[in-house]
Amino acid sequence: MTDQQLHTLKKLLTDEQKRIKARTDNDEIFESTELSNYDNHPADQATDMMDSATELAMDKFNEFQLDNIEKALKAIDDGTYGHCIVCGIEIPFERMEAMPTTLTCIEHSERTAGTQERPVEEEILNATTSDPSNLKDYRIDGEDSFLVVEEYGSSDTPSDVGYD
Repeated sequence: MTDQQLHTLKKLLTDEQKRIKARTDNDEIFESTELSNYDNHPADQATDMMDSATELAMDKFNEFQLDNIEKALKAIDDGTYGHCIVCGIEIPFERMEAMPTTLTCIEHSERTAGTQERPVEEEILNATTSDPSNLKDYRIDGEDSFLVVEEYGSSDTPSDVGYD
């Protein structure tokens, strides 16, 4: 990696660090009591909760990013930046440019969720409606579940069933 490339990557890292640190924190705390929620619609409460969860997730992500940026800047100061911390080979500039915080080559990068990993639900669920589950339960034999439950009674009146 050339000195110009290293300077470019260091500038990317410091600019991102400044951007994250300059992000305004929303420290506004809403008092939530039984009476304050009395006239709120449940959807409004759900929106408030979702906004709060989103803000928390963004704060955690920014902390994670700042930590990675600080590690990369330390590696630049140590002179180890651009070489894999596991095997020591030089990391291609294209990878460093796309992901300036990386400290490993592609072979030693952490595996993240992508197209190779599928949701665990797919082990049980099928895409068909005739047999939507791979889970074979001895209690379910394909009959209409409502008919089984209806044997124990329903809210139908005699006129609903056809008795006069």
